[in-house]
Amino acid sequence: MTAPLPQDLASRSLRSVWHPCTQMRRHESVPPIAVTHGHGAWLHDADGRRYLDAISSWWVNLFGHTNARINGALVDQLGKLEHAMLAGFTHEPVVALSEKLSALTGHALGRCFYASDGASAVEIALKMSAHAWRNAGHAGKTDFICVAGGYHGETLGALGVTDTALFRAPYEAMLRPAHIAASPDARLAQPGESAADVAARALADVEQLLQRHCGRIAAVIVEPLVQCASGMAMHDVAYVAGLRRLCDAYGAHLIADEIAVGCGRSGSFFACEQAGIWPDLLCLSKGISGGYLPLSLVMAQEHIYQAFYDDDVRRGFLHSHSYTGNPLACRAALETLAIFEDEHVLERNRRFAQTMDAALLPLAQDARIAHYRRTGMIWACDAILPDPADAATFARRFAQQAAQNELLLRPIGNTIYLMPPYILDDEQAQWLARQAYATFEAVMR
Repeated sequence: MTAPLPQDLASRSLRSVWHPCTQMRRHESVPPIAVTHGHGAWLHDADGRRYLDAISSWWVNLFGHTNARINGALVDQLGKLEHAMLAGFTHEPVVALSEKLSALTGHALGRCFYASDGASAVEIALKMSAHAWRNAGHAGKTDFICVAGGYHGETLGALGVTDTALFRAPYEAMLRPAHIAASPDARLAQPGESAADVAARALADVEQLLQRHCGRIAAVIVEPLVQCASGMAMHDVAYVAGLRRLCDAYGAHLIADEIAVGCGRSGSFFACEQAGIWPDLLCLSKGISGGYLPLSLVMAQEHIYQAFYDDDVRRGFLHSHSYTGNPLACRAALETLAIFEDEHVLERNRRFAQTMDAALLPLAQDARIAHYRRTGMIWACDAILPDPADAATFARRFAQQAAQNELLLRPIGNTIYLMPPYILDDEQAQWLARQAYATFEAVMR
């Protein structure tokens, strides 16, 4: 008689769900954590264990799980309108959200186009740029410049401007490759160089590409201040300001991918604010809905919008998603913005970051750590591994040990990083830092 199959949640998941960013065979030995509920910074599993969500559930959850304010806003919206197509219709949540986001840029970016995920937002921005040039009589401007080590999503257009081999290599034959500029990663500094010096060298490389491919470059795309997926590579603000100058000088658009670094994560609501510039197109997703519902958007300057404004429908931007501007997602985003304003979140984050810096000193000062760094609410450092062969398994071993220590942490290669929600108190900061260091000690042993 055949033994009955296990009916626990993890086993059921492995029989029916294809999990993202995962080699599924590894789950034969380490099953997925079966989360049953969450509250505040904590996730709870079916076995009664808890995990502090120290990476905000893939960088999306800003104000904790089951946040009372966002819950209440969604319940209210459910009684009014759950969805309506945005072609030919509109509704209060999408209008109000667009108005509030535009106001946060001083109306420099006055038009919002909506989708559901970050990669889709990048696709939209790329298409907008090339199509705007075409409408302006420059149909040859279809190339893009991206930054070495950059990551912009896993749809084909987004992969075309991504320089992360793990995600890109299997699909290389399907992609339209971009021109790859040198990285401004401050870890590349030579002896005696500053982060600003690295940024200057990287800008010189971008300028050479713009000169070499004059008349063909539609846009430069960048993750301002932090390239997250390439190991939290942080760069000087001068790089972002320099890109704006170069794009203006050589007639190219600047696309800021703020999907991971926007919504306060870099220390200001928009990362570009710290450079004193606005891009032509800015992509947002992840934290914009507080981690509640899929939502992404592209904010455009008026000259981009006007390039499509015409009687001829063929000159319009004929891109669409069925759930564009979903009222529930927009309402969650509106409440997220209200929390930022009502609770003075950016100011609180600046104070909290100082507490976290002090708590992380044992890790930062450990001789087995290199390049300890922080931008806003992102902390990162690189483990110095005695055996290079350990690099292939370090992240997996660290994540497993972190779970045993009641932490949700997922290093990128040998880069350990923290990207917690904005609701931790000082006691939780101390606990998180202690547990992260204990995890590091256990893995390095």
